[in-house]
Amino acid sequence: MKFRLNAENVIAVLLFAAFILIPLFASAYKVLNVANFMISVFLSLSLALIWGYTGIFSFGQTIFFGIGGYVYGILYLNVGEPSFTPVALVAGVLAAGVVAWILGYFMFYGGVNDVFVGLITLCVTLVLETFMAQTAGSEWKIGDVLLGGYNGINGIPTVSIGFGEALFTFNGNSFYYLVLFLLIAIYLLLRYLVVSRWGYALLAIRENRERSHMFGYNVPKIQTMVFTLSGMIASLGGILYAAWGNYMTPSTMGLAAATLPVVLVAAGGRKNLTAAMVFTLIYSWFSQYLSSSGNQFALVILGVSLLLVVRFVPEGIIVELFKGLDRLFFNRKKDVNPMQVMKEGIHGKSTI
Repeated sequence: MKFRLNAENVIAVLLFAAFILIPLFASAYKVLNVANFMISVFLSLSLALIWGYTGIFSFGQTIFFGIGGYVYGILYLNVGEPSFTPVALVAGVLAAGVVAWILGYFMFYGGVNDVFVGLITLCVTLVLETFMAQTAGSEWKIGDVLLGGYNGINGIPTVSIGFGEALFTFNGNSFYYLVLFLLIAIYLLLRYLVVSRWGYALLAIRENRERSHMFGYNVPKIQTMVFTLSGMIASLGGILYAAWGNYMTPSTMGLAAATLPVVLVAAGGRKNLTAAMVFTLIYSWFSQYLSSSGNQFALVILGVSLLLVVRFVPEGIIVELFKGLDRLFFNRKKDVNPMQVMKEGIHGKSTI
């Protein structure tokens, strides 16, 4: 993957550099807050991958977010050994991947696409949240772990590696850098994938599934694969969230939680991973800044922003910012509409 000097890449580098330096100057409380902001980016990146690059609109990313966190907590609390947390982490990611693969297989091989994928994932989200909220009784437990109903599971530990005296536990700054390392790794992996041959296949499917099928692409297989990958990325965010807050509740996979990444990705720019990441971080900070007035106020502003985006900058606020900075500092010309070129021709010569 070649590095291009443009606004998107420069902002991404500066953003990650700032994240590396934050623990050197900020208090422990602020460092953990920023870690939570970064955890929310995993959901946005997973959605941008399937919606922006593949055309799969999903309301179900929080399904996998919740499954990852719950599996991680249940496995560790049943074993009770700190060195077991990496195994529980991998198991949580794989469990969410299996669920995503099963759901994706029945949808895409069954010919379900477009808005119906959004409806199915929305229904699964509502069913899963409702079910988990009803597990408050003592009979609802897995091994020795009570599911806790709407209160969820508490006492979930952070991540540890090693054994015995060599055991290292990620707390405070070390947990922050763990989240940052995983975020950078996922971000770079996705940036590489979307410009690879597989990424071009995703774009082809997004633009025209029937034509992609005629060119020999196994469309349902590719859709299922990318849906599974996005579910695993979302589940990693859920595991880190459980390790960050030491709890997991059904509200993390509810309707409000499922709607938020959709709005953030749409407003920031669903066809650009960096834009989705930047806007998610901005909203997370802004929401906490307004927390004294209640998060609902931040949601109102976010809703108004989305309406303005749909009307004036359908490609996203951050994407338009990138384009403006490119024209201002990197002498990049405004994107040319290929359909307009076909109609008007090049250098005054008609191509019709």
